[in-house]
Amino acid sequence: MRSTASSPLVVVTGANGLVGSRICAALVERGATVRAVVRRAGTAPVLAGVEERVGDFPDPGFAASVVEGASAVVTTVHPMGSDLEAQHRIGVEGTPVLARAAARAGVDRLVHISTAAVYDRSPGVDDVDESSRLVDDEAGDYPVTKRDTDAALARVDGITRVLLRPPAILGAGATSVWNSLRPAAIRDDERARHAVPDQTFAWVHVDDLATLAADIASGRVVSSLDAETGPVAGACTAVNVAAGPATLRDYYGTVTGALGVEPVWDDSAAWTGQILAARAERWGWTPTVDLATALAEIDAGLRG
Repeated sequence: MRSTASSPLVVVTGANGLVGSRICAALVERGATVRAVVRRAGTAPVLAGVEERVGDFPDPGFAASVVEGASAVVTTVHPMGSDLEAQHRIGVEGTPVLARAAARAGVDRLVHISTAAVYDRSPGVDDVDESSRLVDDEAGDYPVTKRDTDAALARVDGITRVLLRPPAILGAGATSVWNSLRPAAIRDDERARHAVPDQTFAWVHVDDLATLAADIASGRVVSSLDAETGPVAGACTAVNVAAGPATLRDYYGTVTGALGVEPVWDDSAAWTGQILAARAERWGWTPTVDLATALAEIDAGLRG
């Protein structure tokens, strides 16, 4: 369900990242003023309506100052690839600091970029929706700390929280895992070229993810008494954000073809279900970037 909110002020953490920068741009397009939180001066998006704030959001004093007067907060920061201690400190411990500061300041909504990696997607598991089983403690540092960050945010009272759960996020950018970093590994290391061809490659384009995040944060998606039709006021609602079906054959075939190397297809059990995004669609979201376009962007970027 959608509504029009006038001139919201939205705080975005990680505003210089692939996801954060696209969300800032999408918010500006919706008439919002953006308070862009970064750790290094001069790295926030240079856009009219974007105000840079430099600091660490896990610091209670900085968190309290940066959320003052805001109508919404969008959190995009998680140190994926860092060690367990860093991921726990920044994600599980730090993100709730900002959420609690926002609640005390009377901020209406917090939108957190979580991940579909929190779901158990073992071989034999069926399609995944927001009620599906989450990973156990042996799933790895990233899925577990993201799972635990979601749980920590669920315990914060006094603010409407939305957990957006995207799978692989495609989109051009130097820090893009799937357009830049993973292809670099595939180019340089034969071991990274191994994949089960029929395994599901669940994905969404960063621009479509940013659209939903900005619509929720700006108030275009109105609150509801039912999580199936909108964010439940004062509650914590998970929402999957995934585009159409794809397999690892699609992704690895595109990357290796562009790089001029050969994929190595393994024959083993793998997850072949889908990340279901029916809830997001009922909230008014429709992905606009199809698989062919997303893969063509990867191909062009690698060949260019």
